[in-house]
Amino acid sequence: MTRSILDAEYWSNRYLENKTGWDIGSGSSPLKEYISQLKDKNISILIPGCGNAYEAEILLEHGFKDVTVLDISPVLTEELKKKFVNLQIKIINTDFFDHTGEYDLILEQTFFCALDPIQRNDYAEKMVTLLKPGGKLVGVLFNRQFDGGPPFGGSKEEYELLFSKIFSIKKMELCYNSIEARKNSELFIILQK
Repeated sequence: MTRSILDAEYWSNRYLENKTGWDIGSGSSPLKEYISQLKDKNISILIPGCGNAYEAEILLEHGFKDVTVLDISPVLTEELKKKFVNLQIKIINTDFFDHTGEYDLILEQTFFCALDPIQRNDYAEKMVTLLKPGGKLVGVLFNRQFDGGPPFGGSKEEYELLFSKIFSIKKMELCYNSIEARKNSELFIILQK
């Protein structure tokens, strides 16, 4: 497995210095809409690289009972423990690639683009191991390039090549409901194990 220099210290410093340009201050519109149509409130859900965990807030508001968030930054996860005190949510401080578990659904929101592109194959393989049979990886990926990074961009063609080897691609299309700043630059994905 390829390890990146974008480690816990790097991400903790980003939070401490308030350099969180990816944070839109709320859950993303595509994921809000997806969550609102989910019926089974007992499914197990993971949000890796959860950041401020806005999507977890939405899940809890909708009555989901088995929500796990994880992030590599101990600075962030300590804040999340305060934010979600007395709420039924698992908050884990670990490297995604070291995490074990099995989930029905994994939500992707600005985690993939935060990883060094050399880790993308490892990401896809790890997602498969964390999903139960028939489980889904659902979320948003950037459909554009960036100078430097993170974030690191990509294209639909790249993602199809990466994920089609180990997932059934149920949906990979331009988001129609992105926030204005990301309009026409995000793809909504539903990948099934």
